[in-house]
Amino acid sequence: MDGLKGKSVYIESYGCTYNHADTRRLEAILMDLGCRLAGPDEADAVIINTCTVIEATEREMLRRLKAFADRDLYVTGCMPLVQMDLISPVCTPHIIHPDEIHERAGSVGSRGSGAIGVVQVASGCVGRCSYCITRLARGSLRSVPAGDILDAVRRLVASGAFEIQLTGQDLAAWGLDRGETLPDLLREITDIPGEFAIRLGMMNPASVLRILGPLIDACASTRIFQFLHIPAQSGADTVLDRMKRGYHAADVIEIVDSFRERYPDMMISSDFITGFPGETDEEFEQTLTLLRRAGFVKVNITRYSRRPGTPAATLKDLPERIRKDRSRRLLAETNRIYDAYSDRWIGRETAIVATEKNRPGTTVCRSPSYLNVIIREDLPFGFSGRAVITENRRHYVIGELLQDI
Repeated sequence: MDGLKGKSVYIESYGCTYNHADTRRLEAILMDLGCRLAGPDEADAVIINTCTVIEATEREMLRRLKAFADRDLYVTGCMPLVQMDLISPVCTPHIIHPDEIHERAGSVGSRGSGAIGVVQVASGCVGRCSYCITRLARGSLRSVPAGDILDAVRRLVASGAFEIQLTGQDLAAWGLDRGETLPDLLREITDIPGEFAIRLGMMNPASVLRILGPLIDACASTRIFQFLHIPAQSGADTVLDRMKRGYHAADVIEIVDSFRERYPDMMISSDFITGFPGETDEEFEQTLTLLRRAGFVKVNITRYSRRPGTPAATLKDLPERIRKDRSRRLLAETNRIYDAYSDRWIGRETAIVATEKNRPGTTVCRSPSYLNVIIREDLPFGFSGRAVITENRRHYVIGELLQDI
């Protein structure tokens, strides 16, 4: 990385929140090296922070690497950790290992857009999912010490961040390798002085089950958004067993019902994979049943994509037309549920806090349940007030401010 010293650098970043947080930390390192960020045409060097979670993303990464193959090119992220055999025929880049970014950056916290800060609490996971290449790239769980996380939150709050996003490959697994638990960490974070709220990142159901009661109690703090991201992946126990997810559909329902009993307005999102090898029509119908029963408000839907080096890569793929059709059906049902959830808010008042801008004259705000509320006014980041919800636009709602700044 020292070869970048004093250069102008262009960065492209792909993938999950964790990966984008690596990019923010990389930018801080570059500033210390006397670099400046530049556009692609004027930069001396190019950095691509890669993702390879599915085949379509892999193809896009190779296309971008090829586009900059004649430049002073650096590559980081998951792809060089597991797929150098695909990168080498396309280009001969310098490799920045993600661990080097972490070692040189110091703080595990970074600023995102607006009033958002991101804290990486762990890398790797404790799962053994049969289809996941990220597990091969990031390895086993490595939890960041609680003290480092608390320091990062304090710095972000002091810098003006209001929304603090905690991220990792499996947030609920934090501390298992250190004899600690996520609920304990959350209680320490919420004791930090200042005006802020925590958004919990993705948590695998198998890990949540270990800490379900204490986690529900920890979420009672007004400093934690009532938002969960619980990737179910399938509603069929037979498919979940083939995926080696470590839980069944009834476990997902137990998690959802337990949280909603305590927090009725909680927004719970999920992930699903359609067309996993061997998935029958009946198994897919069980996924639709779970989706409806759980009422997941926001769902990330992925058509199964074979990933090299994973156990599932040896299984026979279903035809693409089946995977695509099931994805469309799942999306249609997801949109119906999302609309019904947002419709519940029409005419209701809610607290809001301003966190981002998307266009002049409007401000992106969040409610306590992490509802995406657009206010048609320019509000300063961190502004808090109350709004009445007037319109449902599916992926966000329109709110009318009830008090002046």
